[in-house]
Amino acid sequence: MATKVIMPEMGEGVVEGTVSRWLKQVGETVDQYEPILEIETDKVTTEATAEEAGTLLEILIPEGETVDVGTVLATIGQPGETPQQNGGSTIKAAAPEPKPVSEPVKTSAPTAVANGKPQRYTGRISPVVGRIAAEHDVDLNLVNGTGRDGRITKKDILAFVEQRADQPAPQPQPTPPPATPQAVPKPVTVSSSRPATPTAVPGEVVPLNNMRRAIAEHMVRSKHTSPHVTTVFEFDFTAVARHRAAHKAQFARDGANLTFTAYIVAATVEALKQHPMANSTWTEDGIELKRQINVGMAAAIDDGLIVPVIKGADGMNLLGLARTINDLTERARNKQLQPGDVQGGTFSITNHGTSGSLFATPIINQPQCGILGVGKIEKRVKVINDAIAIRPLAYVSFTFDHRILDGKTADDFVSTIKDVIENWQ
Repeated sequence: MATKVIMPEMGEGVVEGTVSRWLKQVGETVDQYEPILEIETDKVTTEATAEEAGTLLEILIPEGETVDVGTVLATIGQPGETPQQNGGSTIKAAAPEPKPVSEPVKTSAPTAVANGKPQRYTGRISPVVGRIAAEHDVDLNLVNGTGRDGRITKKDILAFVEQRADQPAPQPQPTPPPATPQAVPKPVTVSSSRPATPTAVPGEVVPLNNMRRAIAEHMVRSKHTSPHVTTVFEFDFTAVARHRAAHKAQFARDGANLTFTAYIVAATVEALKQHPMANSTWTEDGIELKRQINVGMAAAIDDGLIVPVIKGADGMNLLGLARTINDLTERARNKQLQPGDVQGGTFSITNHGTSGSLFATPIINQPQCGILGVGKIEKRVKVINDAIAIRPLAYVSFTFDHRILDGKTADDFVSTIKDVIENWQ
């Protein structure tokens, strides 16, 4: 019986998605949890994975087409099966079927582990859950789903991975033999209405994808909304570099790559606690101070710019921030972020120095109060106590909404970040 590939739910308020690129073509073999297509919304581009292994029998939605959540995109089954034209999941085999083998009754909700005996999981999974399952070789039949209708969430599968070391390994379940293949459907290549990654050719017009169009609209709206002002400081990262060198190996043993970004986020969080006006939003009724500190980190990707958000950053220590930054950065690069990962930010940071930039005047990520820009950290000559010294320095800029902050209050905020960085213990 074939499996439908469904346009997944991409987050609250996201009701449609665009098939950006098919990673597999009709007739090709697909492994369970293997990425088979890229889906694009106005917020993120992410990969969708196969819930079952098999052969891609048909592609129903071509590249470049936008469809509603829940739309059948393709079907996966066994070689020799003939998919229905309407994309239904009832597939008739091309060869005479072997003796029927009884299968468990499927329900719309996934089943939990009962008495240590796994039952077949039949609910849908998000791309993130699929990625984690593939990386850790997790059998979803063994995972208890606590999401809506018993769906397995990211929290469920992470908890299972952590606890699995203390549990006995599950015994493999026998599977019925597949039908003898007679004829494999002729592969059909779905032509793309636009290249996956537009190539700039002089004299041609590069088409706009959803992300580039959304970035353009957001940046123009931000400039028209907030009176932008930028102040620039120079930070000395000597104390941070010393602490990082002493603790990098320890953090690696705890599963985290300790980067300068983690220190910058931690120092910014501390400054936001001391200067809550910087963690606010302008409204016609007044300045709304945010209860949580959710720090967005601007990251450049192939298709443009994306800002994954560290939710509840004020409740994390340096190790927790480093782990979260590593996770969000990796998933941003691999197009595995979900819309919820880029929503809810209250303050943003852009580390443009990773590309060699010394300083910049970034645009505010609306409706936030400001954005911190960190330039390249490099060794430069500095006069300290009338002596010449070589220190790791960086220019740090802060672009803020002048309706909310004045020059003095903005400088006080950045001075606090500078003080935390330069006196790191």
